Amino acid sequence: MSKTDVSGLSMLGQAVAGAANPDDAVLERVPSNHAGTDFVVRFTAPEFTSLCPMTGQPDFAHIVIDYVPDGWLVESKSLKLFLHAFRNHGAFHEDCTLDIAKRLVDLLSPKWLRIGAYWYPRGGIPIDVFWQTGNPPEGVWLPDQGVQPYRGRG
Repeated sequence: MSKTDVSGLSMLGQAVAGAANPDDAVLERVPSNHAGTDFVVRFTAPEFTSLCPMTGQPDFAHIVIDYVPDGWLVESKSLKLFLHAFRNHGAFHEDCTLDIAKRLVDLLSPKWLRIGAYWYPRGGIPIDVFWQTGNPPEGVWLPDQGVQPYRGRG
C-alpha cells in the first residue's frame, strides 16, 4: 500500500483562515496512488451558499461533484474552504456552478468531471445547473446523483 505524498500541501493539519472570495481561495491536490485505474470520486456539498449579485440575498444549493482522476485528487480541506469562499460572493447560479467545475478541471486535469447544482427556489423557481467535460470513461460505475427534482407542494 502506497503512502500519499502530502509534501506539497499547505493547509491540511493547519489552522487556516477562509478566503474572502473564491478567486483568493487556494485549491490543493495530491497525487493519486491509483493512477491507471478508473474510479469515481464524489463530493457532495448539501449546504452550499452564495449571494445573489443583484439583491445580496443568500442562495442555497445542493452540489454534487463527480470526477474520474487522471493522476491527481483534490485535497478535501482545500475544496471545503474553496466552496465556503462563495458564502459572501455575489454570482448567479450558473456562474457559481461553472466556476467551481472549471477551477477543478484546471487544477486536476481529470479524465472526466461533472457537476450537478440543485439550487433551492427563490421567487418560486428552482434553477438547476448541470455540466460535464464529455462522456465518462467506458466501464466506470457512475451512480445517480441522488437528488430528487424539486416538486414544491405538488
